[in-house]
Amino acid sequence: MSQASGHAGHDPSNEPGARNALPVLSVKHISKTFGGAKALQDVSFDVMPGEVHGLLGKNGSGKSTLVKILAGFHAPDDGGSLYFNGEKVSLPVRGGDARRLGMAFVHQNLGLVPSLTVLENLRIVQLTGGGRSFINWKAEEAATVSALKRFGLDLDPHERVDRLSPVQRALLAIVRAFEEIEAARAITGKPGLVLLDEPTPFLPASGVQQLFGLVRSITQAGCSVIFISHDIDEVMEITDRITVLRDGRQSGELDRRGATHEKIVEMIVGQSISRGGHAKRDPSSLPVYAQFKDLSGRMLQPSDFHVGKGEILGLTGLIGSGYEEIPYLAFGARPAAGGTIKLADEAAFQQTELDPKSAIALGFALLPGDRQGASGVDSLPIVDNMFLPDVGRFFRGGRLRNRAMIDEAHILGAQYEVRPNDPYLKLSALSGGNAQKVLIARWMNRSPQLLLLDEPTQGVDVGTRQQIFAALRKAAGEGMSIICASSEAEQLADICDRVLVFAKGRICHELSGDALTKEGISEACYASAALPNSTHISQRAAL
Repeated sequence: MSQASGHAGHDPSNEPGARNALPVLSVKHISKTFGGAKALQDVSFDVMPGEVHGLLGKNGSGKSTLVKILAGFHAPDDGGSLYFNGEKVSLPVRGGDARRLGMAFVHQNLGLVPSLTVLENLRIVQLTGGGRSFINWKAEEAATVSALKRFGLDLDPHERVDRLSPVQRALLAIVRAFEEIEAARAITGKPGLVLLDEPTPFLPASGVQQLFGLVRSITQAGCSVIFISHDIDEVMEITDRITVLRDGRQSGELDRRGATHEKIVEMIVGQSISRGGHAKRDPSSLPVYAQFKDLSGRMLQPSDFHVGKGEILGLTGLIGSGYEEIPYLAFGARPAAGGTIKLADEAAFQQTELDPKSAIALGFALLPGDRQGASGVDSLPIVDNMFLPDVGRFFRGGRLRNRAMIDEAHILGAQYEVRPNDPYLKLSALSGGNAQKVLIARWMNRSPQLLLLDEPTQGVDVGTRQQIFAALRKAAGEGMSIICASSEAEQLADICDRVLVFAKGRICHELSGDALTKEGISEACYASAALPNSTHISQRAAL
């Protein structure tokens, strides 16, 4: 049954796909050209009242361009048209038109102001609107409490947003968007639309379900949602219909109830891609490369584990279970509370003495999960991002050999299929998946002994994921040791030889061989939530 169907008091004419329903949004023959290249070509689709409409496609398929056209950041080519609740919208969309009509956007960065409170972020339009001689803070607080209560969010209106969890921030941004379209609906009497652009990459599974509950609440009110995601399982769970873009064109539309994972993937990438199939190795047959003893941090309790030479070791658990800290602690990017590390036949040294410069000298590399804030530099070109850690090797006689850097960046771009492969382009000009390829190429080019990854495929499309997985498997086959922290069970099952599951700061399960499946990892994560604080597995087998 459709997510919007079966709701008490819901008008049947507003059911998704109802023949006599007027679309909330109609996109007709929208195209967009940048410098002679077609980013979008003749895209058309409708979003019905009460519908969750999925919008899928590879990085660079045109999704972001379409969103920016709807939001008024880009002007489309001549010949296209846009209708909202039957009203023709002037193109390009003018400032304020989206809010007036009842269309709100939740971008991946959420658009919240971290230094402001929940109340100030939620009511920012009302607080900054003209025509006020004073602010009635009691009334604003009452409105905030009412909005939060409507969606079952237990947030302090006076709490600063930078002190909220990622889940709470995402839900707050969606509530704010819904409040905006409800304000428009009070004037127009017509349903609104919320566009969610990759809202789930930073959320744990429980947070995703909270978000989905909020989405369903929005559609129960007769409004619509466009849901953009690279996670096909999420799309199949929450959407009613799916539009797929490929290379700027519409490759098809599916009713979610008749869609399969394989069919959606084929429409996204243009060919079928097998899921999994990676031959797992016996971790016990691999010599130990790095052995960690009593490693601890802010959440991580003293833990013993090792990674073999050429092994891909996965780390996972529920958010806050401590596994997320390990890549940063092991690299010296965050101060460890204690612990030692021993490499192969070398003497052990204190983890507390390690810093990133020393880690790089040891042959370590770290790819953080926060691509924009901690990994890449958006304002610098691709070539600079590729060689930031070792730009020194391009100096000769005190002069930087720019041509050599550009040539090598171009070769790496081709090797890792960066598109467009232009070393002079700023990193910010690339899609998320292509930016991630640049940053992976940066470290892979150094051939590290130990590669530390945190959510390496966050916000990356299904085709790019397979390219990244293939690169990691190839590197591991050549002897590179890899530690991958991830909340994605399917990803870990696909690429890892062994997975450690954490709970309450400790290792509670170790999975390998036939037990290393998406279902096995997920079950271990949720089973771990019920464990008492003192419970963890004997780790002798991991040493």
